[in-house]
Amino acid sequence: MAQIFTPSTNTLSKVSIVAVAVIAGTGAFALTTANRWPWINNVAVAVEQDVPFSHKHHVNGLGIDCRFCHTSVEETAFAGIPPVKTCMGCHSVVWKDAPMLEPLRESYRTDIPLQWTRVHDLPDFVYFNHSIHLKKGIGCESCHGRVDQMPLMWKVNSLNMEWCLACHRNPQDFVRPREQVTTMGWDPMQPEKSGSSLPPTPQAELGPKLVQEYKIQSLTNCSTCHR
Repeated sequence: MAQIFTPSTNTLSKVSIVAVAVIAGTGAFALTTANRWPWINNVAVAVEQDVPFSHKHHVNGLGIDCRFCHTSVEETAFAGIPPVKTCMGCHSVVWKDAPMLEPLRESYRTDIPLQWTRVHDLPDFVYFNHSIHLKKGIGCESCHGRVDQMPLMWKVNSLNMEWCLACHRNPQDFVRPREQVTTMGWDPMQPEKSGSSLPPTPQAELGPKLVQEYKIQSLTNCSTCHR
């Protein structure tokens, strides 16, 4: 009786088993790590807007505090986007005829809000409250990065759950004095650069003190963010 399988079948079957295992493993790895890839989470990708607003110019160049535009950040979950009249408070005089600001002027004339593209956009199933983070001494810079160095806005952190938990598990590594939450480049070892009267203190020493003073809890329960 003739053989049904040739001798090479053994080799082919072994290769097939290894190939399936490699493909399955690669697929599983890709699915579990995809949100860490920059081309998926858009980290370091500048977002174009109808009006090319420069945080670098307004924050670093002009010294405007975050709360001047994001007026609700200390009181509500949402940081707030400034209405056009806030922008026109300056730009009705400064650069009032600049072509790049025409969408701003048109919005002011027609009372139709500008459509800004969100840079930090959490999924609908994630609850985040700006006000509680500021009250607990978590700086804008901790999440949004050095916006004072961004001519256009981009993400510096993935905002995935792994990244959030790193802070929730170890808040002492990130907390800063409440009066410094909007400070860019805060350095506890050089507080005088930020106008602080605190003595130079390592974060490893300052952090635990502020955690205790501000009554910060290490909240890692699912219901903290998923409600």
